[in-house]
Amino acid sequence: MHQVLVLLAALSMPLVAWASQRGVFGPDNGAISDRYPTLLVADGYAFSIWGVIFLLDLVAAAWLLRGRPVPDREGHRDSHRCHWLVVAGFALTASWMIVFSQQWFWLALAIIWLALISLLWALMLLARAVPRGAASWLAVAPLALHAGWLSLAAFLNTAQVIVAQQLLPTVDQLPWTLVLWALAALLLLVANARLHAPGTGPAALAYAAAAVWGLVGVYLKQRSSPMAGAGASAWIALGLAAALLAQTVWLRLRPAGPHGREGPEGRSAGPFTPGGARPSRRTDAPTPPPIAAAPHHRH
Repeated sequence: MHQVLVLLAALSMPLVAWASQRGVFGPDNGAISDRYPTLLVADGYAFSIWGVIFLLDLVAAAWLLRGRPVPDREGHRDSHRCHWLVVAGFALTASWMIVFSQQWFWLALAIIWLALISLLWALMLLARAVPRGAASWLAVAPLALHAGWLSLAAFLNTAQVIVAQQLLPTVDQLPWTLVLWALAALLLLVANARLHAPGTGPAALAYAAAAVWGLVGVYLKQRSSPMAGAGASAWIALGLAAALLAQTVWLRLRPAGPHGREGPEGRSAGPFTPGGARPSRRTDAPTPPPIAAAPHHRH
């Protein structure tokens, strides 16, 4: 049952987006964003990533429709929990478009953060399972792309709510925008590090790719914005994109461990010495293999 709900939730997103762009629920997202300019908004081209996200989410839904359990590193079965998190994330994404068009800003803000939490949690479960081959590209990559974009979009939405509700100064936005940038950097860098644990496949790169795509969009938009502090926000976005790229390269190229080796599933097999002897906990010297006891002869 939950596999079918995943597919239905994945289908709901492009259908709601199509209706939203035609004004079925009210002004589209672009029109509302123009009413409340912020120092975090991205250039219009960046939002075209939604088309790719919707398509790949349908692919992920089809893969999850098989209903096979998703193991974690310890061999536990997280399939049902992962399916329900994906259903929640997809359904919340679709509902956000309706609520935001209605300009129910506080509800929209809660929805986008809940969608991010659900999909990032599901993504961590799948990445922890270290799937390889088709499983990695069909399941991990779509969710990584979606979660990566939401990790930035949630802060964009937060800034818009602050401006729309006039919670903080709307003329000089730079001081509180810097706080949002610091929180965004913390979330992106920590989540990216967790997704690139030793042994994970390359599909997790989609998380950083989506975030960098959005950050470059923010840079291009703010570079040409007449708002006070836009130049500083533009360079912060570009710097964060560079930091995220550098971190990703380092995480992908770093060795598994100074004394470790990876097992057949990418897990560390632990330290070893020639002959299979493991080091002593006290001296770190190889512990010799046990000596067989001399045969006991009965007289």
